[in-house]
Amino acid sequence: MGVTSALVLFAVIWSMIFMISLPIRVKTQGDLGEIVEGTHAGAPEQHHLKKKAWWTTGITLVLWMFTVWFIQSGLVTVADIEYWLHGDLTPIGGTGG
Repeated sequence: MGVTSALVLFAVIWSMIFMISLPIRVKTQGDLGEIVEGTHAGAPEQHHLKKKAWWTTGITLVLWMFTVWFIQSGLVTVADIEYWLHGDLTPIGGTGG
């Protein structure tokens, strides 16, 4: 795995975890009873974005290290996945018929 691939993998995992964490522990204006005129009651009042970004980074590091190890270890290859999805592999050049 190249450096660029590793960085892209980290960015994808980070953004997925961050999107999952966004609705957690959000206090809306409606929850607090202090709705600002012209805004929706569901607009966040306390979102804890900095804390969520740090937690997301920590969780992503653990998942990313495991994923990189799994890919680099060769426990599962592209040929294995191809076999699971499509059964027996077709030899290169076809079956001759």
